[in-house]
Amino acid sequence: MLSGVRTQLLQPGRSRLSPGSRAGLGAALVLLALVSAVELADGRAANYIALMVAAPFLAAALASWRIVLGVGAAASVLGASFALAEENVSLSTAVAVAGIALGTGIAAAVAAVRQRQAEQIAELSKLAAVAQQAVLRPLGPRVGTLSVAGRYISSTAKAEIGGDLYEAIDTPYGVRMIIGDVRGKGLEAVRLASIVLGSYRHVAYERSDLRGVVADLDRAVARSVGDEDFVTAALVEERGGTLTIVNCGHPAPLLLRRGAVIPLEPPAPAPPLGFMPVVRPRVERLEPGDRLLLFTDGLGEARRDGEFFPTADRAWRLLGHGTVGDGLASLETALVEWVHGRLDDDIALVLMEYTGSPGGATAAVPSWEVGAAES
Repeated sequence: MLSGVRTQLLQPGRSRLSPGSRAGLGAALVLLALVSAVELADGRAANYIALMVAAPFLAAALASWRIVLGVGAAASVLGASFALAEENVSLSTAVAVAGIALGTGIAAAVAAVRQRQAEQIAELSKLAAVAQQAVLRPLGPRVGTLSVAGRYISSTAKAEIGGDLYEAIDTPYGVRMIIGDVRGKGLEAVRLASIVLGSYRHVAYERSDLRGVVADLDRAVARSVGDEDFVTAALVEERGGTLTIVNCGHPAPLLLRRGAVIPLEPPAPAPPLGFMPVVRPRVERLEPGDRLLLFTDGLGEARRDGEFFPTADRAWRLLGHGTVGDGLASLETALVEWVHGRLDDDIALVLMEYTGSPGGATAAVPSWEVGAAES
């Protein structure tokens, strides 16, 4: 009888069951089989059929409402069969059979509500992911004279999407890049990330000074968030071999040079965007072959058994060879292996390589950077 019900639920032409539905159906059928075995061993009296009402509720936790109805129908048929096998059907036995039928209806309703909510959540997550992909345009492989690659690693520990952001564009003032992290999760974080990137894609072409870009972005964030919301960000400009970095509460980029890994900490700390940061630029002269890794704090927070991923120790071995895209792929593989596939936060990564100015020519250092470059 149980095999007949299972065959009916899995008729050819029907959509294949999801893992959750299979688990719920299997658990419910096991329960029905156990109760049936106990009833058969106990004799003609139907003493345990009331336990069969648990089967549709067990299925409702994971399976669809149609499967719940099928399980409930099987439970009702089995309960009625054991009840009719009694010499005289008692009132308690009749009530137990009726309870199975009533419980099936309630369990099916619960499963339908759960299934509808799950579908709505899945649809919202899908739409949010599409929106996030639209916000984060693909980078590279070349931006100006630089080789550039970007990568977004989604968290598997949480279903929520994050507000990590990055961009790299070729402007009259050199190649400019931004990486940032919006406080919070979900669609609101994606909305704020899109505001920051939209503003950046405009002002990066208009402001000759990165501090002016920061001021414009700060105003854009302040107009769009509450008092406790903010965006950490690091902005980078490469111009004729001169690298300029301003940092607004963001993890310091890592410079990879001849086997060494150098954190480019800012000269002075500055708060995130939204808190009126006053930044001091850090200026470095690049050498051909230098690589720069920009990342969000999800990389610094990745850990297993309380031990953080050794980014600085392994950065050159993972990122210093092959193309910049190969480097980011190696870093992601090593990171996912380190945390056993479970990240607590999304991670945005940008890796750029400086190959030298065309023809050996170098552009003049912007006047406002001269003092920093000489110090």
